[in-house]
Amino acid sequence: MNKPCPFCVLDPARILAEDALTVVYKDGFPVSPGHTVIIPKRHFPTLFDATQEERLTLLAALDQAKAILDERHHPDGYNIGINQGAAGGQSVPHLHIHLIPRYKGDKEDPRGGVRWVLPDTAKYWA
Repeated sequence: MNKPCPFCVLDPARILAEDALTVVYKDGFPVSPGHTVIIPKRHFPTLFDATQEERLTLLAALDQAKAILDERHHPDGYNIGINQGAAGGQSVPHLHIHLIPRYKGDKEDPRGGVRWVLPDTAKYWA
């Protein structure tokens, strides 16, 4: 029997905001204080499967999530990421956008950001 999708059945205590199409949700395994995911309510695997309306609503929810995190956590920057497909690191086959607050000093040299998912080719500067 398949496990239920963790993003189709949400813990109300972790919901930060929602609208008709999306939910702003506290990540269950945060990599930094305030790590949040933006989840469409309709179950589909990738951003490429979203309707135009869902894409626009996801971006509006991303803005709303940033405003919440700015107020609560005062980060110095953000990483925004979507893992798509097994080769892209997707472990839950329900689209979700990671909004990861970053703080000065959380990594010695943060240059390259998301490029570090492939560390052998991440550093492109001298």
